[in-house]
Amino acid sequence: MHDIRIVRADPAAFDAALARRGVEPVAETILAQDNARRSAQTALQELQSRRNQLSKEIGMAKRQGADTSALEAEGTAIRERMEALEAEAKTADAAQTALLETLPNLLDADVPDGKDESDNVVLHQHGNPPNLPFTPKQHFEIGEALGQMDFASAAKLSGARFTVLKGQLARLERALGQYMLSLHADEHGFTETSVPLLVNDATMYGTGQLPKFKEDLFRTDDGRWLIPTAEVPLTNLAAGEILAEDALPQRYTALSYCFRSEAGSAGRDTRGMLRQHQFAKVEMVCITTPEESAAEHERMTQCAERVLTELGLVWRRVVLCSGDTGFSSTKTYDLEVWLPGQGAWREISSCSNCRDFQARRMAARYRPKDAKGTAFVHTLNGSGVAVGRALIAVLETHQQEDGRVAIPAVLAPWMGGLTHIG
Repeated sequence: MHDIRIVRADPAAFDAALARRGVEPVAETILAQDNARRSAQTALQELQSRRNQLSKEIGMAKRQGADTSALEAEGTAIRERMEALEAEAKTADAAQTALLETLPNLLDADVPDGKDESDNVVLHQHGNPPNLPFTPKQHFEIGEALGQMDFASAAKLSGARFTVLKGQLARLERALGQYMLSLHADEHGFTETSVPLLVNDATMYGTGQLPKFKEDLFRTDDGRWLIPTAEVPLTNLAAGEILAEDALPQRYTALSYCFRSEAGSAGRDTRGMLRQHQFAKVEMVCITTPEESAAEHERMTQCAERVLTELGLVWRRVVLCSGDTGFSSTKTYDLEVWLPGQGAWREISSCSNCRDFQARRMAARYRPKDAKGTAFVHTLNGSGVAVGRALIAVLETHQQEDGRVAIPAVLAPWMGGLTHIG
């Protein structure tokens, strides 16, 4: 949600900032709604003052035995006018909120302009795509050859975009999640957290999933929503709170299943595990002060990068352009991993700084030590990383010519001594 004071201060600059995302000018409409609301509230205050004075006049007239009918008629008219003004203010406020809540966050000045993912900028790369002495297979070819990745059974049980993993691959998926969770909790200073997978409207609204992205979500019959990422419940731990500055930053990590309808992905990545309705992901969330959010963004991204390095993967960091940056983010780094079987880079982690955009929706504040009052916190989130995509990357990167797959050494504690799958 945007601070209306920014729109009032420089409407043209606000429109120009949103134009980078392809949004048509809206400042004039917002200000008209704002003026209507403020005018109605000012008139209400004036009428309330007159109503209080009128009450005194009626009381005095009655004590003196004077006729109060004219005063009482004025009081009736004031009451009716106040009711109308209250409705006007409420309507203008609702219209303004309905517009503001659909507008994306303003981008950082250093976010590159661009239309889509083809305009994202590579910042640095770790390793180089290997020249394997054999033709590499894609993950689903490896998994099916092993007899441990079953798409037919998943389709029978649930339909498209689901997978059944068996045996050593199921264990590898579990090992990846446990490894990432332990790394972030034990070495990176995140508090391990177990969160609900079902949340209410307010929680989805707080992080920006509602109302704009309703079609991307799964909803239950009783009105709850399956989380698309643990970012949603983790970030909302601060909703409605006033935190002490000394208690910041608050860093949380969780391993959870995530659920996405993939409404806008018809025909994309229909084979394999790349784009699923249900998948596991280790999430990182940070709640901090405005002064520290940029540093936390860098720190969080480095935490995700370490995961990829220790898994022996080839990866690169890209900064998303204006046309590819997510709704709530002011700046996003994606980590992309090289998949030898596909011969392509694919996103495996996304780390975003949302600044105070989500905090305003959630009413999440902190109390600065050296200032009066409260201020909105800054929120950040990042994949640390997507477990299914890490599984894909491990299978394709560490595949052997004989069909086996080497297991990264960091996963040994969770793999029962196995060094290879196959």
